[in-house]
Amino acid sequence: MSHHADTALPLQHLLTLEHLPRTQLVALLDLAQRYAEGRDNRQALAGTGICTLFFEASTRTRLSFQLAAQRLGADVLNFDVSTSSTRKGETAQDTLKTIEAMGVRGFVVRHDQNGAVAALAAAANPGSALINAGDGRSAHPTQGLLDMLTLRQAKGDDFSKLKVLIVGDVKHSRVARSDLHALHTLGAGEIRVCAPRTLLPDDGTLDGCTVVADLDAALDGVDAVMTLRLQRERMEEGLVASLDDYHHDYGLTANRLRRAAPDAVVMHPGPINRGIEITDEVADGPQSRVLQQVRNGVAVRMAVLETLLAG
Repeated sequence: MSHHADTALPLQHLLTLEHLPRTQLVALLDLAQRYAEGRDNRQALAGTGICTLFFEASTRTRLSFQLAAQRLGADVLNFDVSTSSTRKGETAQDTLKTIEAMGVRGFVVRHDQNGAVAALAAAANPGSALINAGDGRSAHPTQGLLDMLTLRQAKGDDFSKLKVLIVGDVKHSRVARSDLHALHTLGAGEIRVCAPRTLLPDDGTLDGCTVVADLDAALDGVDAVMTLRLQRERMEEGLVASLDDYHHDYGLTANRLRRAAPDAVVMHPGPINRGIEITDEVADGPQSRVLQQVRNGVAVRMAVLETLLAG
């Protein structure tokens, strides 16, 4: 896709933030900000059918999309495929086509395989809109947007002076990939990444980032720290020695946080492993924006649904 910053065509689907024009990204954030300030548009999607189609379990993403769609007046269907008749062998594409045939136009899809949502989008009717609610390790665009909204509320909309640190399992994190795409698009001044070598990607994801091995050094003077969830299967795969070792080397504590800028904010996509990525003192402390991220998730998902489906 060509990278023309100002050629924002109407969006049909939201599959990734990579190559999304800056004007479009900012327009989504501006609309979400209005919703975050309490403006509801209860009729924007009245009579529009929206289905949350989750081939992989989720709590906060599914609930906030559900709430966002309801606040816009949509008819919301929840389909948790991981517990449904797809167990009988129906393909994802047949499931999509069946629900489209009922007159549903919006699909919020989560899948454990990279590219699965894009493949469904390619098979969808011309009037349908698909939103990637997380696919494999590749992208989670609405999480990237809600993280940017949270950062913008804390630091203003000029990202060029910001130093942002991402800590943890970037290699397996679709959240990190979407955050990195958005931070680059919004012109973040410096993006630092800190993780065990086994959890750093080697696929170009970190182009334009500074990798800092030592967390204390990485935290020096940063304006925002985004910690990622450590998935416990990384221990079984031998990528992490032990949870205690991980916390010792990469856990964010109140003491460590003092190395960051005094008004630095702390973010985490959730669910949090308390005492591993982050201590209670930091997660529940004055610099934490974790619950604000969740609140912003509803506003961002309203903005995305309206932009794709109200046109």
